[in-house]
Amino acid sequence: MNEEDKKNNYSSPSAYLNRDLSWIEFNRRVLQEAQDPNNPLMERAKFLGIVSSNLDEFISVRVAGIQDQIRAGYTKKDFTGYTPSGLHKRLYKRVGKIVADQYRTFRDISRSLNKEGIVLVDYEDLTHAQEAAVEQYYRDIIFPILTPMAVDQSRPFPLVHSLFIYLAVVLKKKHKDEDQFFFAILQIPSNLPRCIPLPHRANSKRRQFVYIEDVIRAHIGTLFSGYHPVAVNEFRLTRNSDLSLDEEGAEDLLEEIEKELRKRRRGVPARLEVQKGIHPYAMEQLQAEFDIEHFVYEIDGPLDLGFLRQFAGGLRGHGYLNYPPIDPVYPAEFDETEDFFEVLRERDVLVYHPYESYESIIDFITQASEDDQVMAIKMTLYRVSGNSPLINALAFAAESGKQVTVVVELKARFDEERNIAWARKLEQAGCHVVYGLVGLKTHAKILLIVRQEGNELRRYVHIGTGNYNENTAKMYTDISLFTAQDDAGLDASELFNQITGYSSNHEWNSFVVAPGSMSHSLKKLISRESEHAAAGRPARIVAKMNSLSNQQVIDDLYEADQSGVSIDLIVRGVCCLRPGVPGLSERITVRSIVDRFLEHSRIYYFENGGDPEVYLSSADWMTRNLTRRVELMCPVRDKTAREQVVQILEMSLKDNLKSSFLLPSGNYERPNDEKAPFRSQFAAMDVDNWKYTQALPSDPMHS
Repeated sequence: MNEEDKKNNYSSPSAYLNRDLSWIEFNRRVLQEAQDPNNPLMERAKFLGIVSSNLDEFISVRVAGIQDQIRAGYTKKDFTGYTPSGLHKRLYKRVGKIVADQYRTFRDISRSLNKEGIVLVDYEDLTHAQEAAVEQYYRDIIFPILTPMAVDQSRPFPLVHSLFIYLAVVLKKKHKDEDQFFFAILQIPSNLPRCIPLPHRANSKRRQFVYIEDVIRAHIGTLFSGYHPVAVNEFRLTRNSDLSLDEEGAEDLLEEIEKELRKRRRGVPARLEVQKGIHPYAMEQLQAEFDIEHFVYEIDGPLDLGFLRQFAGGLRGHGYLNYPPIDPVYPAEFDETEDFFEVLRERDVLVYHPYESYESIIDFITQASEDDQVMAIKMTLYRVSGNSPLINALAFAAESGKQVTVVVELKARFDEERNIAWARKLEQAGCHVVYGLVGLKTHAKILLIVRQEGNELRRYVHIGTGNYNENTAKMYTDISLFTAQDDAGLDASELFNQITGYSSNHEWNSFVVAPGSMSHSLKKLISRESEHAAAGRPARIVAKMNSLSNQQVIDDLYEADQSGVSIDLIVRGVCCLRPGVPGLSERITVRSIVDRFLEHSRIYYFENGGDPEVYLSSADWMTRNLTRRVELMCPVRDKTAREQVVQILEMSLKDNLKSSFLLPSGNYERPNDEKAPFRSQFAAMDVDNWKYTQALPSDPMHS
């Protein structure tokens, strides 16, 4: 195949999978975990809740964006061959299928919960004693905070908030023969339990619950005296929730984002969910108000199954229905001494979360904040947990006279309000708070500590693949690299100078940074593997990430494949590359691991003719990461740490229980091999085995 044929082959839409359709396939893999009878029952319920939450975000951002394009008259095809209109129709059908499958799964899980004595009871099936208790709860707790909102000529349709459950109430006047309907809506309180526990016998393990919306429906007459309720049906609206910022014209980015957050409440409707069998008059009123025809779904079950995550996690006395709690190991390298700086002067330290404790990061920052020799602390914050000890440590450091600079990303989607609150707290403590660069999100995860040691300053650096968030660190797999190597310290200083000042055009010592050099560097690294393959030297790429959708990177991987490079991709979510196509990608495999923890680490391995290079990164291989975000890719230079990263990749490649392989068609299938069962996340819990041994049995990286 000559160069022109290659170019035509790569540029054909059939060479790529669509990003949004690929995302649907990812959510289907999450749903499969809810359907898997080998998973503990409460974990299955949690996965079902995750499916709902994922769909909410997908609709409010991706689908809403496509709808914006359609309204604007945009008809150009994307590189996968879809127009916005054509893709919208396909997504509507795919989402409908996955929702139907989701509620079939919900009914199956509900039956299994019933067998375990956890029952979601229909209101009509309450005993007299239960009904009396619920009626008192309604009168004392629910009724005082309800606000019925009538819709008529003098009272226009009230604002319906995105992703809240409402009741649509169709009424008639009592003692009147006229057929006129009246309409009102009622928001279900979100600050009360969705599932209300019912009285039970002492020492009984059986637990019964009733939905709050069913309780309100049964007492709807208390809110509309003089009227007869004809129908009471649930509905839920999803609005466009993406922010549209004019950063160039914003004098104060914080105030501009607060203004946009208020606008988000009135975002254009993107999806309407209604209870199956909704009254035609109620449906007519809702569709007229929201001006929505497509992405309207009748739901056969309770709206918003996202509640299952909290419900399943909050039950007591049923621990056997969950995974046993994991007890993260404190990194042995730091456990030997109380002085992080002493350890890092000797060697780099790699930490794999959640199997190794996130407390090591908190302790590192806490020690720095209390150390009189520490002169400065600089840090990026993208998503921070509520009441984070990191915030308190940074504030303490600033109040102690240290120079503390914090780059807070205010545009971290759906965490904007929390980040605004932390930004203000840090400013009040005396930290220098920077809101990043115009037009770019600061997504890099890096911490720099500058310490006076004798007559010199020494830099200590932490680089992560995940956010500085102790809550998600318990649920996500991520990697931390602690280092005091000079080149990393120099690059870290320069990176912060670029974010906070006017520095640019830096020759990096070890870092690869987006949006400046990362695209070019990835192209060179991939091309170098092609050159090694052509010369008969070992050539291989192993890349682990969340998503792969950048066309240029995909084309470079196709070219490397045709040059003889072996490529194994571990892509949890979206993948637009089509593997296993003769003459295009027959040497490329793509697998996705969906298991107890969310696979989140980004690792890039290049064989380099037998002298491997390994990188940790904050960046996926997506256009937004390479062009519209401040991202970081850092080489792992320390030999021991590099071998440990390779061990992590080996475990992922060996997984034959929770891996699904991407087929050329765009579908995924589980492997059907006769090898001994291997589950990478369970293997990673045995830290001593992967971290302190030379190789796993049947090493798939070098077999």
